[in-house]
Amino acid sequence: MVNAAMVGLGRWGKSLMAAAAKSERIAFPKAVDDAPGFAEILKDAAIQAVVLATPHSLHREQVIAAAAAGKHVFCEKPLALTLADARAVIDACRQADVRLAVGQNRRFWPAMVALRRLVGDGRLGRVLHVEGHNSNENSNRVTGGWRTLERESPGGGFTGAGLHALDAMVSVCGPVRRVHAQLLRYREEIPPLDAMSALYEFESGASGLLATVRATPFYWRVHAFGTLGSVEVLGETELLVRRAGAAPQKIVPEPVDSLRAELEAFADAIEGRAPYPIGEAQILATMGAFEATLRALG
Repeated sequence: MVNAAMVGLGRWGKSLMAAAAKSERIAFPKAVDDAPGFAEILKDAAIQAVVLATPHSLHREQVIAAAAAGKHVFCEKPLALTLADARAVIDACRQADVRLAVGQNRRFWPAMVALRRLVGDGRLGRVLHVEGHNSNENSNRVTGGWRTLERESPGGGFTGAGLHALDAMVSVCGPVRRVHAQLLRYREEIPPLDAMSALYEFESGASGLLATVRATPFYWRVHAFGTLGSVEVLGETELLVRRAGAAPQKIVPEPVDSLRAELEAFADAIEGRAPYPIGEAQILATMGAFEATLRALG
């Protein structure tokens, strides 16, 4: 059992703690929501790791401080707000010999795991194009606080929701070479209304489309198109596989608790059972695509 401390007690921090309550691999004997509490956590020898569900602008400082204190770190996405800060965080954890995990729970959805397996096995042939869409109504429930600030969540709904879809696209096609993007704002006061879309060229030669709308009912779609077929993910446990000359095949994997799964993968990495599924190269590929998208949005 890994003893961790939760840092950040907002909606997402509480969700992670609820997921860990059902786990026999990781527990949160301590939870804090302020700087003095974080400083005390770093001095506590009984705490092996910290889980950060804090404002994005604090991630670099907090991860580096935790690494210097010998604590393993699980940091909610985005790991940082710039690629340079992400590199600094990775370097600090590597030098301190502590494990670093980024919270991208959609990667642990059974349907997304199946999509990556189909791509990796070559059953789609060469991937030529990928599309991602993630929209939800969560912003309608946020009436204040750091998530409403542009410096913490740049790009409208992109940082909160769209980044999940972008990470999914990067997990299929790899690093991004070029981006064209736009953000249309329909209401800037709280709760905001906006729509972000982007066109990508990946280093692999594949193209991509991304969209996120803030706010509209929840919608998730990731669709990879290859020379031999395509796979469309429409939620946590639903895939449609299409091949020439055959009827679409619907696949429904068994559901899992994705928050518990990512926390237990973090525990496995700490205890040397298995590397965390999202490695440094993948973290940097997503961060590079994130930064390039924000730059394209201007």
